[in-house]
Amino acid sequence: MTSLSAFWFSRTGSIVANHMIAWDPVEIVRCVPDLDAATLRGLEGRAMLVQRCERIDVECVVRGYLTGSAWEEYRRTGAVAGVALPPGLRNGDALPEPIFTPATKAASGHDTNITYADLIERVTFAATHAALCGLILADTKVEFGRRAGRVLLIDEAFTPDSSRYWDAGSYPQSLLPFDKQYVRDYLNAIGWNHDPPVPTLPAEVVAATRERYLETYRRLTGQELG
Repeated sequence: MTSLSAFWFSRTGSIVANHMIAWDPVEIVRCVPDLDAATLRGLEGRAMLVQRCERIDVECVVRGYLTGSAWEEYRRTGAVAGVALPPGLRNGDALPEPIFTPATKAASGHDTNITYADLIERVTFAATHAALCGLILADTKVEFGRRAGRVLLIDEAFTPDSSRYWDAGSYPQSLLPFDKQYVRDYLNAIGWNHDPPVPTLPAEVVAATRERYLETYRRLTGQELG
């Protein structure tokens, strides 16, 4: 997750500012000399130095395809987040335009805000890159924080935990997941009622999920995760 977030933060920072300062161990030690370099080397690829931000308690999802909870809402109402959609759409269909669906309403303030256009540009950039790598970026979650009057993207960026990726070669016949949907599908198949605790996952499900995450990283970055 850390390596893939760093990949995306680096490539989209010119579109929307984010909280990442450094993620390479050498750069982190250069920024924070008091850190133990030997210890940090053991965290290579799993540690990131970021700006401390005040988290804005709102989760924002940008959807380019009709699936998941958006599909269920469309089946009930013919709309998603109040946006009316054409009749007859199917699960997995591309939306006419991306839909922005915040989970809660952010408090107003005097911050320098990220515009809707900036956010869509960032997601479009990522979706275009993913398409070149044989993946469809169906939707993604983003989170924001405040620092010195600015709003920054925080947390993670376009990871299989925060985003829905499908194999482009299998679409539209199959919505083959390269994200945590694989785990959701298993839990639904065994009849889990979504109340805690989460059932223990079999070793084969863990291994298959890990391989999907690694394949997502390989496709998007063109590199092996060491």
